Amino acid sequence: MTTFSLADAKAHLSRLVAQVSGQHERVYVTVHGKPSAVLLATEDLESLEETIEILADADAMRRLHASDAEIAHGDAETLESLDAAMQRRRATT
Repeated sequence: MTTFSLADAKAHLSRLVAQVSGQHERVYVTVHGKPSAVLLATEDLESLEETIEILADADAMRRLHASDAEIAHGDAETLESLDAAMQRRRATT
């Protein structure tokens, strides 16, 4: 975790934006010593928003839990079975 005062963040904003974008590191900005803002890459924000959207979707969560249960019970396709199915499909087209 990297933390900068607001004055330091202003003075180094271009470098901080490049760092956040390139390294996907969050930079915390303080005002009067207290955390006030966070710089993070656009991709990281979008990923967090997508995660929140999925977690808020009860149907999606139900399907994810059902999938986890199927995998735990061994009810999952293997790479080999999927490959064989694709080969059969190619052979019929």
